Amino acid sequence: MTHHQPATPTLTRQTLYDLAGGEAGVKNLVQVFYDIVETNPDGHKLHLLHLRGNGVAHSRVEQFNFLSGFLGGPKLYVEKHGHSNVRTMHEHVEITNESKDIWLQCMSMAIDAVGIEVTIKEMLMNNFTAIAERLINQTE
Repeated sequence: MTHHQPATPTLTRQTLYDLAGGEAGVKNLVQVFYDIVETNPDGHKLHLLHLRGNGVAHSRVEQFNFLSGFLGGPKLYVEKHGHSNVRTMHEHVEITNESKDIWLQCMSMAIDAVGIEVTIKEMLMNNFTAIAERLINQTE
């Protein structure tokens, strides 16, 4: 009689996309983020930047498309545009250290508002902060 090792459960590494609630969760996060940008005084300068760019309605769609792939879900932005280079996406926008901080603050508020748990929030914010730092293209 042979002894079989008990099957060890394989841990599936969940993507941040899954942890943030999949398509519905990421879509909701983007909507709440832009609601904050449009209505919260803290987001006013960011709102003005979007109005000088392609507008908030456009950004709601494209940020969802980008974050879907960025967080490990379907690569919607790449499928639509052929790349997901965030510097290229933002080259028409002046991004200062201040606007980077406002973006991160609004996203932090949005994550709290949709009820994403703190450990997942930390992972999201670490990713967002790293990418936001690389987008600064203007000194104050």
